[in-house]
Amino acid sequence: MPTFNTSPGTRDILAPESARWRAFQQVFADVVEHAGFAHIIPPMFEDLGVFLRVGETTEIVTKEMYDFDDKGGRRIALRPEQTASVCRAFVEHRPVTPWKVWYSGPNFRYEKPQQGRYRQFDQVGVEVLGVDDPQLDAEIIALAVEFYRRLGLRGIRLSLNSLGDSGDRERYAAALRTHFVSHLDALSVESRATLERNPLRVLDSKRPEDAGAIAAAPRMADHLCDAAAAHFASVQAALQAAGVDFVIDDRLVRGLDYYRRTTFEFVATSLTAAHTAIGGGGRYDGLVADLGGPETPGIGFALGLDRTLLACDAEGVFAAPATVVEVFIVDVTGGAQAATVCSQLRAAGIGADRAYDARSMKSQMKVADRSGARLALIVGEDEVAKNAVTLRTMETGAQQLVPRDELVAQVKTALGR
Repeated sequence: MPTFNTSPGTRDILAPESARWRAFQQVFADVVEHAGFAHIIPPMFEDLGVFLRVGETTEIVTKEMYDFDDKGGRRIALRPEQTASVCRAFVEHRPVTPWKVWYSGPNFRYEKPQQGRYRQFDQVGVEVLGVDDPQLDAEIIALAVEFYRRLGLRGIRLSLNSLGDSGDRERYAAALRTHFVSHLDALSVESRATLERNPLRVLDSKRPEDAGAIAAAPRMADHLCDAAAAHFASVQAALQAAGVDFVIDDRLVRGLDYYRRTTFEFVATSLTAAHTAIGGGGRYDGLVADLGGPETPGIGFALGLDRTLLACDAEGVFAAPATVVEVFIVDVTGGAQAATVCSQLRAAGIGADRAYDARSMKSQMKVADRSGARLALIVGEDEVAKNAVTLRTMETGAQQLVPRDELVAQVKTALGR
């Protein structure tokens, strides 16, 4: 018989890590829903054209897209990110603005698997459409900062830049092209190829041979129009007023072509691998129009679940939550008593589990210990005769006989409720 394993770049998330993932998403939901964001669940695949708007010169589109013809002859792509899907949904449904939504779930990119980077990877994120206010930019960034704080992370560095308006970006790209062409011999082979597609992407290079040419390259700040410069100054002032620390990085361009004006990235200083960025985002004021909608400003961010949890591990915070099984029932009278007690406890909101297959007392106690339950309820012939249950504290081994009609109250007391 053949055996099957997960495909490269994918993996199974088993307990207790799966519970940690769910807790991560719940913390995020708590933070953003208190700020007025509603949940959106976009489809995991779209017409290829939706994602081509991400930028036809980006590697996400040119190398990493999972695209295929479906059985109806339509060209489909698994989503490599979710901002484009949210903007498509806005164009399709035309909700009232400001439209504030959050999402979570998997994306797909065909890239080399490595620590913290998979071909199927999860993100959480927010998008706001219909507002062109630098105060909102600062609020969005502050939400991500608050989320990291709730996880317990402290080693987070926020980098900030502005890519200006569309005309600014085009002028800056032209200046970069002129600069890098004049330093072509100093560039790596990979960056020369990138230069042909998009000069801004050269700034992303971490190759040592490119460092000199990048350091000497023109600065985006020198190519901002007055309106974009004023917007960026207002964002910085609002972040300072909110007590959010940041550094200006005029080499920060991010990996997607739709960004305009405010652009930001979060880096985990606790990580030492090549990829330490754990999230980021920015404005994409032209994306809705590119997808057939009206001119609509937009801003958002996406935070990577895998890398953020790696940062949590490095800082020793946000461990997997404790088991939800609080009580384990050990029944050596056949199992019917365990079924009744389980139902009674669960109905009272107490996490309860039991063993099966009429196992021995010793075997059932081993299962109880592995379950992580704080209490064991033991039912034997003596307990049945007395219409009672023996309550044992797993940590100390102390136990007492509890009448069945007092069981729920006694268990809650033992659990400290």
